[in-house]
Amino acid sequence: MRPGSLLRMTLLVAATLGAGTTMVLGETSSWVGRVDGPAEAVKRPGPGARKPAQPKASRGSVKIIKTVPGSAGARAAPVASPPAAGSASTHAKTPPAGDDAAYEAFEQGKYLTALDLARKAAEKGEPQAFTLAGRIYEEGLGVAPNAPLAAKWFARGAQLGDTEAMFAYGVMLAEGKGIAKDRAAAAKMFEAAAARKHPLANYNLALLFLKGDGKPENPYRAFLHMRYAAEHGVTAAQYDLGTLYSTGTGVHANAFEAAKWIGKAAAAGYPEAEVDYAVILFRGHGVPPDPKRGAQFFHAAAEKGVAVAQNRLARCYAYGAGVGKSALEAAKWHLIAKANGIEDEGLEKVLAGLSKADRIKAQRAAVEWREKSQIGIE
Repeated sequence: MRPGSLLRMTLLVAATLGAGTTMVLGETSSWVGRVDGPAEAVKRPGPGARKPAQPKASRGSVKIIKTVPGSAGARAAPVASPPAAGSASTHAKTPPAGDDAAYEAFEQGKYLTALDLARKAAEKGEPQAFTLAGRIYEEGLGVAPNAPLAAKWFARGAQLGDTEAMFAYGVMLAEGKGIAKDRAAAAKMFEAAAARKHPLANYNLALLFLKGDGKPENPYRAFLHMRYAAEHGVTAAQYDLGTLYSTGTGVHANAFEAAKWIGKAAAAGYPEAEVDYAVILFRGHGVPPDPKRGAQFFHAAAEKGVAVAQNRLARCYAYGAGVGKSALEAAKWHLIAKANGIEDEGLEKVLAGLSKADRIKAQRAAVEWREKSQIGIE
């Protein structure tokens, strides 16, 4: 699959936590299999291969994977719930009165005014003003993007003790964005922010400990930081925590806990978790078997364009597993998955067994789905 998701370092570069390199500890999940029996494992990067979370929250919202909770300009903002990544609890804070006007201007989209006010507040030594200015320069809001200048502003904000500046500067160091890449220095920033209870900093720190990049490889420490991030609403961390439990990485293997955390991420709409949880439900690993719910999660991930889920959903329809048996629907989803690179000899036979008219219907349905998905039509 891809990632959802440094280090998968896809370090949730938030931009977030976004989503790899090869994981030192091996695959984090082997849940995905065929609906009708054992199959080859579907390989995808695990938590040790994910990128660092990176701050790119849009004005007035807090998102995970594309944006970061509590990032500059998101004070007291409501938690958003993007369909593919889920939402995270905010780590927002109300800035001191001195830079309140700068944040208000930022939230209203008056970026140049916000920058001017932030500069004035920075002259008074207000830490969050440096963070706000850094974000404006990093994202090119009202000004030309300037990563090196953004890094300098974030560095000063971090030096003055602002948690979000520590996190943002850590991401830039981890990515080598606007400054020389330095994973050890990034780890120090993440560790400082994590000590101040920043969920995404805890997540990125977990990834570094898993990879042994910037920090000594330490699965147990990785587990502790991953658990904190998961408990505080980071959807990718919930999924990765589940895979740590499933593989016994940094913690004793526990099928119940694995199902619990992967299920949370799946319920939040995280595509990889939806696929894994669907298989968990079909096989009854840590939870009672529930083929109907399993098929529903396959369907949810399939609609998001996950080829493995499309293939598994086709098999559900072909064999009546969790859904009503339908050769036509099986053929449709098989053709969609095939266009995404997944071959399946068994489903080819289902397609071949259709009448000419039904084959045409399945082909048309597959084309219509692809066209709608390309233009964002539900």
